[in-house]
Amino acid sequence: MVKPPARPVRRRRGDGLANALMVAPATILYTVMLIVPVILAFYLSLTDWDGFSANPAFVGAANYVNLLDDPELRRASLVTLLVAAAGTIGLNLLGLGFALLVNGASRANTFFRIVLFYPHVLSALVVGFLWSAILGTTGAVNNLVTTWGGQVIPFLSDPTWATVTMIAVLVWAGFGVNVVLYLAGLQAVPHSLIEAARIDGATRWQVFRNVTLPALGPSVTINIVLSLVTLIKTYDLVVSLTAGGPAGQTQTVAYLILWNSFHDARLGFGSAQSVLLMLVTAALAFVVTKLRRRGELAVHQ
Repeated sequence: MVKPPARPVRRRRGDGLANALMVAPATILYTVMLIVPVILAFYLSLTDWDGFSANPAFVGAANYVNLLDDPELRRASLVTLLVAAAGTIGLNLLGLGFALLVNGASRANTFFRIVLFYPHVLSALVVGFLWSAILGTTGAVNNLVTTWGGQVIPFLSDPTWATVTMIAVLVWAGFGVNVVLYLAGLQAVPHSLIEAARIDGATRWQVFRNVTLPALGPSVTINIVLSLVTLIKTYDLVVSLTAGGPAGQTQTVAYLILWNSFHDARLGFGSAQSVLLMLVTAALAFVVTKLRRRGELAVHQ
Protein backbone atom coordinates (compact mmCIF):
# COMPACT_ATOMS: atom_id res chain seq x y z
CA MET A 1 0.00 0.00 0.00
CA VAL A 2 1.42 3.32 -1.10
CA LYS A 3 1.60 5.84 1.69
CA PRO A 4 0.29 9.31 0.94
CA PRO A 5 2.95 12.02 0.77
CA ALA A 6 3.68 13.67 4.08
CA ARG A 7 2.05 17.01 4.56
CA PRO A 8 4.42 19.91 5.02
CA VAL A 9 4.60 21.09 8.59
CA ARG A 10 2.99 24.48 8.88
CA ARG A 11 4.30 26.89 11.41
CA ARG A 12 1.86 28.63 13.60
CA ARG A 13 1.52 32.37 13.23
CA GLY A 14 2.78 32.91 16.75
CA ASP A 15 5.97 30.84 16.31
CA GLY A 16 7.88 33.61 14.56
CA LEU A 17 6.92 36.15 17.18
CA ALA A 18 7.84 33.76 20.00
CA ASN A 19 11.26 33.08 18.44
CA ALA A 20 11.85 36.81 17.99
CA LEU A 21 10.97 37.48 21.61
CA MET A 22 13.35 34.76 22.80
CA VAL A 23 16.35 36.11 20.88
CA ALA A 24 15.47 39.77 21.51
CA PRO A 25 17.28 40.10 24.90
CA ALA A 26 20.53 38.66 23.53
CA THR A 27 20.24 40.75 20.36
CA ILE A 28 19.61 43.95 22.32
CA LEU A 29 22.48 43.22 24.71
CA TYR A 30 24.85 42.43 21.83
CA THR A 31 23.84 45.61 20.01
CA VAL A 32 24.14 47.87 23.04
CA MET A 33 27.39 46.39 24.36
CA LEU A 34 29.24 45.82 21.06
CA ILE A 35 27.70 47.29 17.91
CA VAL A 36 26.87 50.71 19.33
CA PRO A 37 30.30 51.23 20.99
CA VAL A 38 32.09 50.23 17.77
CA ILE A 39 30.04 52.69 15.73
CA LEU A 40 30.57 55.41 18.33
CA ALA A 41 34.33 54.74 18.44
CA PHE A 42 34.54 55.00 14.65
CA TYR A 43 32.61 58.29 14.70
CA LEU A 44 34.81 59.75 17.45
CA SER A 45 37.93 58.67 15.55
CA LEU A 46 36.93 61.17 12.87
CA THR A 47 36.79 64.05 15.36
CA ASP A 48 39.15 66.07 17.52
CA TRP A 49 37.24 65.57 20.77
CA ASP A 50 38.71 66.18 24.19
CA GLY A 51 35.92 64.42 26.08
CA PHE A 52 34.43 67.63 27.47
CA SER A 53 33.29 69.87 24.62
CA ALA A 54 29.67 69.55 23.55
CA ASN A 55 30.35 69.56 19.80
CA PRO A 56 33.33 67.48 18.66
CA ALA A 57 35.20 69.07 15.76
CA PHE A 58 35.12 66.87 12.65
CA VAL A 59 38.63 66.30 11.25
CA GLY A 60 38.01 63.38 8.90
CA ALA A 61 40.92 60.97 8.51
CA ALA A 62 43.45 63.29 10.16
CA ASN A 63 43.73 61.10 13.25
CA TYR A 64 44.51 58.04 11.12
CA VAL A 65 47.16 59.99 9.19
CA ASN A 66 48.74 61.07 12.48
CA LEU A 67 48.91 57.43 13.58
CA LEU A 68 51.43 56.72 10.84
CA ASP A 69 53.86 59.32 12.26
CA ASP A 70 53.38 58.51 15.93
CA PRO A 71 56.64 57.09 17.39
CA GLU A 72 54.91 56.12 20.65
CA LEU A 73 52.42 53.98 18.75
CA ARG A 74 55.19 52.23 16.83
CA ARG A 75 57.04 51.45 20.05
CA ALA A 76 53.84 50.29 21.77
CA SER A 77 52.99 48.12 18.75
CA LEU A 78 56.35 46.34 18.97
CA VAL A 79 55.86 45.76 22.70
CA THR A 80 52.33 44.46 22.09
CA LEU A 81 53.47 42.07 19.37
CA LEU A 82 56.27 40.78 21.60
CA VAL A 83 53.90 40.30 24.53
CA ALA A 84 51.30 38.60 22.32
CA ALA A 85 53.78 36.25 20.62
CA ALA A 86 55.84 35.26 23.67
CA GLY A 87 52.80 35.18 25.95
CA THR A 88 50.79 32.98 23.59
CA ILE A 89 53.64 30.48 23.38
CA GLY A 90 54.09 30.47 27.16
CA LEU A 91 50.38 30.17 27.92
CA ASN A 92 49.90 27.23 25.59
CA LEU A 93 53.06 25.35 26.53
CA LEU A 94 52.34 25.65 30.24
CA GLY A 95 48.63 25.05 29.74
CA LEU A 96 49.16 21.86 27.76
CA GLY A 97 51.97 20.64 30.00
CA PHE A 98 50.04 21.04 33.23
CA ALA A 99 46.87 19.66 31.62
CA LEU A 100 48.74 16.46 30.84
CA LEU A 101 50.03 16.32 34.42
CA VAL A 102 46.64 16.78 36.12
CA ASN A 103 44.62 14.77 33.61
CA GLY A 104 42.67 11.94 35.18
CA ALA A 105 40.20 11.57 38.01
CA SER A 106 41.76 11.80 41.47
CA ARG A 107 41.55 14.04 44.50
CA ALA A 108 45.09 15.27 44.01
CA ASN A 109 44.39 16.26 40.40
CA THR A 110 41.21 18.07 41.44
CA PHE A 111 43.15 20.03 44.07
CA PHE A 112 45.92 21.01 41.64
CA ARG A 113 43.39 22.05 38.99
CA ILE A 114 41.90 24.52 41.48
CA VAL A 115 45.35 25.81 42.44
CA LEU A 116 46.36 26.28 38.79
CA PHE A 117 43.16 28.11 37.90
CA TYR A 118 43.11 30.35 40.98
CA PRO A 119 45.40 33.14 39.64
CA HIS A 120 42.92 33.75 36.82
CA VAL A 121 40.19 34.48 39.37
CA LEU A 122 42.19 37.42 40.74
CA SER A 123 41.77 40.84 39.15
CA ALA A 124 44.61 41.81 36.83
CA LEU A 125 45.07 45.01 38.82
CA VAL A 126 45.44 42.98 42.02
CA VAL A 127 47.91 40.64 40.31
CA GLY A 128 49.98 43.62 39.13
CA PHE A 129 50.11 45.23 42.57
CA LEU A 130 50.94 41.86 44.14
CA TRP A 131 53.91 41.18 41.87
CA SER A 132 55.04 44.79 42.07
CA ALA A 133 55.29 44.37 45.85
CA ILE A 134 57.25 41.16 45.32
CA LEU A 135 59.56 42.19 42.47
CA GLY A 136 59.87 45.96 42.91
CA THR A 137 63.14 47.68 43.76
CA THR A 138 62.17 47.63 47.44
CA GLY A 139 60.06 44.50 47.11
CA ALA A 140 60.29 41.25 48.98
CA VAL A 141 62.72 39.54 46.57
CA ASN A 142 65.18 42.44 46.40
CA ASN A 143 65.04 42.95 50.15
CA LEU A 144 66.02 39.32 50.56
CA VAL A 145 68.77 39.61 47.93
CA THR A 146 70.30 42.74 49.48
CA THR A 147 70.10 41.20 52.93
CA TRP A 148 72.31 38.39 51.64
CA GLY A 149 74.75 40.94 50.21
CA GLY A 150 73.62 40.78 46.58
CA GLN A 151 72.80 43.54 44.11
CA VAL A 152 69.28 44.77 43.43
CA ILE A 153 67.72 42.92 40.49
CA PRO A 154 65.99 45.44 38.16
CA PHE A 155 62.83 43.40 37.55
CA LEU A 156 60.74 46.54 36.92
CA SER A 157 63.35 49.29 36.52
CA ASP A 158 65.23 48.02 33.45
CA PRO A 159 63.39 48.00 30.07
CA THR A 160 64.39 44.45 29.14
CA TRP A 161 63.83 43.05 32.61
CA ALA A 162 60.49 44.86 32.90
CA THR A 163 59.23 43.49 29.59
CA VAL A 164 60.25 39.93 30.47
CA THR A 165 58.73 40.29 33.95
CA MET A 166 55.47 41.60 32.52
CA ILE A 167 55.20 38.67 30.08
CA ALA A 168 56.00 36.19 32.86
CA VAL A 169 53.32 37.65 35.14
CA LEU A 170 50.77 37.63 32.31
CA VAL A 171 51.50 33.95 31.66
CA TRP A 172 51.33 33.12 35.38
CA ALA A 173 47.98 34.87 35.73
CA GLY A 174 46.33 33.41 32.65
CA PHE A 175 47.55 29.88 31.91
CA GLY A 176 44.92 28.33 34.21
CA VAL A 177 42.29 28.94 31.53
CA ASN A 178 44.44 27.12 28.99
CA VAL A 179 44.76 24.21 31.41
CA VAL A 180 40.98 23.94 31.67
CA LEU A 181 40.47 24.10 27.89
CA TYR A 182 43.18 21.52 27.22
CA LEU A 183 41.71 19.25 29.89
CA ALA A 184 38.38 19.42 28.08
CA GLY A 185 40.16 18.47 24.86
CA LEU A 186 41.97 15.58 26.53
CA GLN A 187 38.66 14.17 27.74
CA ALA A 188 37.54 13.94 24.11
CA VAL A 189 40.58 11.92 22.97
CA PRO A 190 39.40 8.33 22.31
CA HIS A 191 40.94 6.11 24.96
CA SER A 192 40.75 3.14 22.61
CA LEU A 193 43.26 4.79 20.24
CA ILE A 194 45.70 5.38 23.10
CA GLU A 195 45.39 1.78 24.28
CA ALA A 196 45.85 0.48 20.73
CA ALA A 197 49.02 2.54 20.30
CA ARG A 198 50.41 1.27 23.60
CA ILE A 199 49.65 -2.34 22.65
CA ASP A 200 51.56 -1.77 19.40
CA GLY A 201 54.59 -0.79 21.46
CA ALA A 202 54.44 3.00 21.14
CA THR A 203 56.27 5.04 23.76
CA ARG A 204 54.59 7.84 25.70
CA TRP A 205 56.11 10.45 23.41
CA GLN A 206 54.92 8.59 20.30
CA VAL A 207 51.42 8.27 21.75
CA PHE A 208 51.35 11.98 22.52
CA ARG A 209 52.76 13.03 19.15
CA ASN A 210 50.76 10.69 16.92
CA VAL A 211 47.49 10.26 18.83
CA THR A 212 46.91 12.87 21.54
CA LEU A 213 48.26 15.99 19.85
CA PRO A 214 46.38 15.55 16.53
CA ALA A 215 43.15 14.97 18.48
CA LEU A 216 43.79 18.20 20.39
CA GLY A 217 43.85 20.23 17.16
CA PRO A 218 40.61 22.17 17.83
CA SER A 219 41.65 22.84 21.44
CA VAL A 220 45.02 24.17 20.28
CA THR A 221 43.31 26.50 17.80
CA ILE A 222 40.89 27.87 20.41
CA ASN A 223 43.66 28.36 22.96
CA ILE A 224 45.97 30.16 20.54
CA VAL A 225 43.27 32.53 19.30
CA LEU A 226 41.94 33.31 22.78
CA SER A 227 45.45 33.84 24.17
CA LEU A 228 46.43 36.08 21.27
CA VAL A 229 43.32 38.27 21.49
CA THR A 230 43.56 38.55 25.29
CA LEU A 231 47.23 39.53 25.26
CA ILE A 232 46.86 42.09 22.47
CA LYS A 233 44.37 44.10 24.53
CA THR A 234 46.41 43.94 27.77
CA TYR A 235 46.34 47.19 29.72
CA ASP A 236 45.17 46.64 33.32
CA LEU A 237 48.17 44.61 34.43
CA VAL A 238 50.48 47.17 32.79
CA VAL A 239 48.80 49.91 34.85
CA SER A 240 49.40 48.20 38.18
CA LEU A 241 52.72 46.45 37.49
CA THR A 242 54.90 48.89 35.52
CA ALA A 243 52.64 51.90 34.75
CA GLY A 244 54.12 51.74 31.25
CA GLY A 245 57.65 52.32 32.55
CA PRO A 246 60.49 52.58 32.68
CA ALA A 247 60.37 55.55 30.30
CA GLY A 248 57.36 54.14 28.47
CA GLN A 249 59.20 50.97 27.43
CA THR A 250 56.41 48.60 28.53
CA GLN A 251 53.47 50.55 27.12
CA THR A 252 51.12 48.35 25.11
CA VAL A 253 48.77 49.74 22.49
CA ALA A 254 45.75 49.31 24.76
CA TYR A 255 47.54 51.14 27.58
CA LEU A 256 48.54 53.92 25.16
CA ILE A 257 44.92 54.27 24.03
CA LEU A 258 43.79 54.90 27.60
CA TRP A 259 46.67 57.29 28.22
CA ASN A 260 45.95 59.37 25.12
CA SER A 261 42.19 59.30 25.64
CA PHE A 262 41.94 60.21 29.32
CA HIS A 263 45.31 61.51 30.52
CA ASP A 264 45.97 63.69 27.46
CA ALA A 265 42.23 64.33 26.76
CA ARG A 266 42.57 63.21 23.12
CA LEU A 267 39.57 60.92 22.82
CA GLY A 268 39.36 61.36 19.07
CA PHE A 269 42.95 60.23 18.57
CA GLY A 270 42.54 57.45 21.12
CA SER A 271 39.40 56.24 19.33
CA ALA A 272 41.35 56.05 16.06
CA GLN A 273 43.95 53.91 17.82
CA SER A 274 41.23 51.66 19.26
CA VAL A 275 39.62 51.18 15.83
CA LEU A 276 43.00 50.26 14.36
CA LEU A 277 43.70 47.84 17.22
CA MET A 278 40.30 46.21 16.74
CA LEU A 279 40.88 45.70 13.01
CA VAL A 280 44.40 44.32 13.51
CA THR A 281 43.19 41.95 16.25
CA ALA A 282 40.34 40.67 14.08
CA ALA A 283 42.70 40.17 11.12
CA LEU A 284 45.27 38.28 13.22
CA ALA A 285 42.59 36.08 14.78
CA PHE A 286 41.19 35.29 11.31
CA VAL A 287 44.61 34.46 9.84
CA VAL A 288 45.65 32.29 12.80
CA THR A 289 42.34 30.41 12.71
CA LYS A 290 42.66 29.78 8.97
CA LEU A 291 46.24 28.54 9.29
CA ARG A 292 45.32 26.28 12.20
CA ARG A 293 42.34 24.84 10.31
CA ARG A 294 44.57 24.03 7.35
CA GLY A 295 47.02 22.34 9.68
CA GLU A 296 44.24 20.26 11.24
CA LEU A 297 42.97 19.17 7.83
CA ALA A 298 46.50 18.26 6.72
CA VAL A 299 46.97 16.09 9.82
CA HIS A 300 43.72 14.17 9.28
CA GLN A 301 44.29 13.57 5.55
